[in-house]
Amino acid sequence: MKPVVIRLGGYQKPASIHTRACLRFGEVLQREAGTAVDFQFVPDVLALGHKSGDLPKMVESGELSACYISSLRYAKWVPELALFDLPFLFPDRTAAYRVLDGRLGQTLKDKVTAQSPFRLLAYWDNGFRHFSNKLRPIRKPADCKGIRIRIQMSELQAESLRLLGMEPILEDIKIFVEQIAGDRFDGQDNPLTNIYNFNIHKHHRYITLSGHVYGVACLMVNRAQYESWPATVQSAAETAAAEATVLQRQLAAAEDADILKKLNPAQNEIVRLTAEEHRAFTEAVQPVTDKYRKDYGGSFFALLD
Repeated sequence: MKPVVIRLGGYQKPASIHTRACLRFGEVLQREAGTAVDFQFVPDVLALGHKSGDLPKMVESGELSACYISSLRYAKWVPELALFDLPFLFPDRTAAYRVLDGRLGQTLKDKVTAQSPFRLLAYWDNGFRHFSNKLRPIRKPADCKGIRIRIQMSELQAESLRLLGMEPILEDIKIFVEQIAGDRFDGQDNPLTNIYNFNIHKHHRYITLSGHVYGVACLMVNRAQYESWPATVQSAAETAAAEATVLQRQLAAAEDADILKKLNPAQNEIVRLTAEEHRAFTEAVQPVTDKYRKDYGGSFFALLD
């Protein structure tokens, strides 16, 4: 019998915590399934000319079996997945993991299966997003005024940042990195791991540890492919996803401290907000959360606790 080909795609470099988690996924998959599986890993589709946003399409079409990418990329099938981009939704990783591994996480997994061509294997830690820019330090909402900021393809995030006075530009990471040295963007937001590994810190002197959004990445598989696999391969994939998730989250938690040590104070000014400064940001963007609470109170917010 021919082995089942499982082709996993990503969009980051070898040092990335996501890439390392994908490699662990492959190791465990082959350990569990042996010769029944032919695991193939495409670590960086950007290097092949794709945008990161192409990954879900590639999985949907069957070109890839699986991929990881931000939860917001699946919001057209499950709108609640975009709500993880609400500002200051989680105070820390412990709170985020409790929700992702609890009732809300399972409810959204079930919705993905019922409403999309995917199956959600795991929630990965996409990091707390921070501001970086080349113009000035950001300590208070007024410092944001007029900054042209690249963000993910998230209208929800854009709503929040407009309340701070920023001018959000929704753009794929591939295009942003290619154009970072030009005049189109003044700033961006990303986890520290991306700020460093995409070399954003070489262009943006000022980094504010705002933690304004906790990013959730979804490890998704093509549902039709998954359902065609023998039960032993399905089980192996679930085990591989679980073990890769443990590693991925461990790496994510350690990465923030490691990146801060790597940044050169002569090149980057790190702004750490006081509790009062942090509160000013949360209060400024609270209307966005209030708006979505009215629409998704029962199906999302009621399951947060």
